[in-house]
Amino acid sequence: MMKHAWDNYRQYGWGHNELKPIARKGHSTNIFGNSQMGATIVDALDTLYIMGLHDEFREGQEWIDKNLDFSVNSEVSVFEVNIRFIGGLLAAYYLSGQEVFKIKAVQLAGKLLPAFNTPTGIPWAMVNLKSGVGRNWGWASAGSSILAEFGTLHMEFVHLSYLTGDPVYYNKVMHIRKLLQKMDRPNGLYPNYLNPRTGRWGQHHTSVGGLGDSFYEYLLKAWLMSDKMDTEARKMYDDAIEAIEKHLIRKSNGGLTFIGEWKNGHLERKMGHLTCFAGGMFALGADGSRDDKAGHYLQLGAEIAHTCHESYDRTTLKLGPEAFKFDGGVEAVAVRQNEKYYILRPEVIETYWYMWRFTHDPKYRQWGWEAAQAIDKYCRVSGGFSGVKDVYSSSPTYDDVQQSFFLAETLKYLYLLFSNDDLLPLDNWVFNTEAHPLPVLHLANTTLSGNPAYR
Repeated sequence: MMKHAWDNYRQYGWGHNELKPIARKGHSTNIFGNSQMGATIVDALDTLYIMGLHDEFREGQEWIDKNLDFSVNSEVSVFEVNIRFIGGLLAAYYLSGQEVFKIKAVQLAGKLLPAFNTPTGIPWAMVNLKSGVGRNWGWASAGSSILAEFGTLHMEFVHLSYLTGDPVYYNKVMHIRKLLQKMDRPNGLYPNYLNPRTGRWGQHHTSVGGLGDSFYEYLLKAWLMSDKMDTEARKMYDDAIEAIEKHLIRKSNGGLTFIGEWKNGHLERKMGHLTCFAGGMFALGADGSRDDKAGHYLQLGAEIAHTCHESYDRTTLKLGPEAFKFDGGVEAVAVRQNEKYYILRPEVIETYWYMWRFTHDPKYRQWGWEAAQAIDKYCRVSGGFSGVKDVYSSSPTYDDVQQSFFLAETLKYLYLLFSNDDLLPLDNWVFNTEAHPLPVLHLANTTLSGNPAYR
């Protein structure tokens, strides 16, 4: 599947950000601006390396060396460029030792720094790589920045300071953390919107799915990545998930555990495909949890994995919808037409993989194999892989996009699910939210103030 996705991108979309596998031409979305930055190449590198596809890896490396240029007049998503490009380049560097990846990651990080020039230090959502001018998404609540976006920079930026000895990156993300710690949180929950001019929350909407998800993930992973020395991050994570469990996690009438969304003072009984990553997060954070609740969080992870499997199993294609409800007689099923699509997303398979690593219950491999077969059957087209618009339709229509995260995440997590535990052991590697593995840092000095650190 990886060869099919890569070879077709190589043939029809080379250098473009993504591939339209049916039209057989390049594709790009506004998150990458208007430039050809080879997002699929950068995102897929570490997957190619891990799978032993070394010729393909070298092709990608050569393109990056010669063509990856960040001095373009293009407005990009700070968050997406960080997790896909900086994360992808850093992982490729750590796996292969090739200096070019480190050099490019540091160049790109320098282009993102102007996004932090706001009155509060909370970065803009978008920045122009050439001019350094930043702004927020027009649709975001009252000009706010988004929790999952400014809260998902920590892992990459700490590694940038570690590799360069320059504390600027570390200081930027620690400043965000300090600001969040000072703020009042309604019900102990973090709202999804924060205004970078005023430092005040936008509307009180909280989600463990889109807009919120990876913020919580990065609190846990900051602690893991620091060799469990960053206890401040662990405390923030523990506090946050206690509030999430109290206010957002419920059991449906049919006995399915789900994570709802807090909107305008009430709980919406709906869960997104993106939220399904949380099963893996709870399992990953079980060890080291408060009050000896490791068993509880592993069980919670298993329950979320089961619910998300049901969202796949209750469709015609055995592929999960973008969002699904728990209302009345409807459980784990999408109701609205615009929530019935599957765009090759990895989150459910990601949770299967973590649950497999921590329990070795064979059902997780079984469920992963079901998903792999369904993707291969319904999403494979002659020119690559495409998302589908309705997972409940027996004759689905394609969206004609091969997402870069399909190669970075979905196929990598599937491959790892069927590999031995000694391939990227979780004691040594922490995966960023785009599934790019970064090593645990055993730091002589956790302040990263330029003192020699050792790994």
